[in-house]
Amino acid sequence: MKSLVRSGIALTGAAVLGATLAVGGASVMSANPGNGGGGKPATSAEIYQDDVEDYGACRGLDPTCYNDWGNGFEEGEEKRILIWSRTAGPRHAHLGAPLGDGMNPELGDDNVAQRELVSWADERGIKADWTEDLDEFRRLGGYQAVVFLSANRDTLGDLQQNELTKYVRGGGGFVGIHNAFGAEYNWEWYEGLLGGANFYDHGPNRDGTVETIDRDDVSTEFLPSEFGFTDEFYNLYPYPSHVNILLEASEDTVTLDRDGGHPGHGDAHPLSWNHYYDGGRAWLTTLGHEVEAWTGDSENADLFEDHVMNGVESAMGVSPFLGD
Repeated sequence: MKSLVRSGIALTGAAVLGATLAVGGASVMSANPGNGGGGKPATSAEIYQDDVEDYGACRGLDPTCYNDWGNGFEEGEEKRILIWSRTAGPRHAHLGAPLGDGMNPELGDDNVAQRELVSWADERGIKADWTEDLDEFRRLGGYQAVVFLSANRDTLGDLQQNELTKYVRGGGGFVGIHNAFGAEYNWEWYEGLLGGANFYDHGPNRDGTVETIDRDDVSTEFLPSEFGFTDEFYNLYPYPSHVNILLEASEDTVTLDRDGGHPGHGDAHPLSWNHYYDGGRAWLTTLGHEVEAWTGDSENADLFEDHVMNGVESAMGVSPFLGD
């Protein structure tokens, strides 16, 4: 079992379904995990809780949570991903206008993130399909990863939820980018897939500093210890738990200086992480708000591209995941 130390707290993945999740070998509780009391941001010891909901799934950092049942990449196979960007609420500018029906509809000039992600995948020999058509969200077993690209609110119907669950349980990879955290609020299994986290709010889009926490992961090993980036820097509630934190925002980046609302997470403000979940591999990032991050026209957009694509390949099983 892999153990990660973050801010002095040892985080250990659950090895079996329904197992008690412990933090640092001790029971850690907070009456309000998003607020450490007295109006101050919670510490990591207050945020990580050993009674976190299990979502009925084996989850954490232990590879025994992975099911090698045919949905991961095997040498000699064609590398394939599905990009899902259907929105049932506010639509980010990087997605552009809603896509037409069917699989691989024509992309307009404003469908920037879809177009660039397809291009990035192609450069790595990965065949990418894309759609926002519910009728096309089926037979996912032909892909090694499904990418939720800012797909938000109730982006799936009941049949599609079942398909995603079955796919992940068969060893499929899941990648959630930016407003994938604003999706399926009433589906607990999906919240677990995100690492037990969900979008709560964010401050204004702004320049910030990203800190690299885990330098051993394939999606971060090339990154500097810190770098500048522009984003909305989401506040999350619940806070991700029993995951491998990859990137965080510096404390001065996420200080909101406001009287009400979410207080932020101080110097433990996660931006990207990965974990095993219910048989599959999940790689998540809240970054990617700006159109320019996708077009290469913002500071360190090249680092964002490589971070995302190396994360995609690890979720697929093309490259090591969590040090496999």
